[in-house]
Amino acid sequence: MDIEDRALQTKRPNARGAQAPPAHGPYLATRFGAPVVPPTPAAIIYCEGNFAGIDGKTANGLVRHSQAYRIVSVIDSTHNGRDSGEILDNARNGIPVLGDIQAAIAHEPTIPDTLIYGMAPSDGKLSAEDRGVVLDAIALGMNIVSGLHEYLGDDPEIAAVAAFGNVTIRDIRKPRPGKDMRLFDGSVADVAAIRIAVLGTDCAIGKRTTATVLTNALNAAGIRTVLIGTGQTGLMQGAKYGVAMDAVPPQFCCGELERVILAASRDERPEVIVIEGQGALSHPAFCTSAFILRGSQPQAVILQHAPARAHRCDFPGMAMPDPAQEIALIEAFADTRVIGVTINHEDMTEADLDATIMRCRRDLALPVSDALARPAADLVAMVLAACPGLRENRVLAVQ
Repeated sequence: MDIEDRALQTKRPNARGAQAPPAHGPYLATRFGAPVVPPTPAAIIYCEGNFAGIDGKTANGLVRHSQAYRIVSVIDSTHNGRDSGEILDNARNGIPVLGDIQAAIAHEPTIPDTLIYGMAPSDGKLSAEDRGVVLDAIALGMNIVSGLHEYLGDDPEIAAVAAFGNVTIRDIRKPRPGKDMRLFDGSVADVAAIRIAVLGTDCAIGKRTTATVLTNALNAAGIRTVLIGTGQTGLMQGAKYGVAMDAVPPQFCCGELERVILAASRDERPEVIVIEGQGALSHPAFCTSAFILRGSQPQAVILQHAPARAHRCDFPGMAMPDPAQEIALIEAFADTRVIGVTINHEDMTEADLDATIMRCRRDLALPVSDALARPAADLVAMVLAACPGLRENRVLAVQ
């Protein structure tokens, strides 16, 4: 099917939402002249065959938390008709999983603004089947958000269809131009906020989720906290400050992370800055944990671990590390200390989780919790125990 036929086969509404070029600046004007923030754009997440799985981590994260988009449905025919929250967390959230894009469109009173590509395949590329879904969405007038390493905006066919349909493509991982990238200069050491990195023993293990829950819990406790996103999902969710670390040339990784931390410190004046981790420091396939430790210079680290995971994601011959070994490596590599461990309870019963938390507390002599299955207050207590100055500041603020 040629470009014009595909774009014309379905009536196209005008492009709308956060990805569309604003007609009158970033705000809409009322007849009284007062600026009004546009509504949060509605989005469908495409995650065929992968929702609730490891390669569906982008969709999983967006269903749990999204400031930038109002998620209205998920596409995955293997879970057709089910509630996404029930699949992920055994708690209904009202976001349905539907079988295809036609069903997802039919489910809404109007065509949603955006299609989000909700998968993170290890090769970072678009399959032929997925390409067809993206082109169909563009033909419907939907903007596209993608976190793939393959930039859809640079694809001649997809870019041409998008231009014809007057929709936009947001390639989350596309870095700033090289001429604008920043080298590390050590200025992060002057940031007054306590910096806490949430690292892990593997990729796709829940670091971003724990970082998000921790940030929200600290803010709820009256401790001004900012989250720094370092991957595509966090940026899609709406992280105000962040950079997709694995798309930045290595020479600039530490400097680009330092840049966004400095911006967050200057603009928000937080007491705590939480940095989302990537990969694992001990994992030979990833370098991002090293760049995060170097670029953010965290005073503290929280380690995320999945005790029931037998081997690293996509590496069946590579056993998971013991958390004690990962802690030793982190503390040897950087001038920091691990202040606690959080558990990913995949493939664990409630009894397994209880026993694991108790065992890890005993063996590691550290606070241990689970960001999703235990109270968020446990994470706050973990931070306050390691950083008592924060508790003193809260008392002074109340007085």
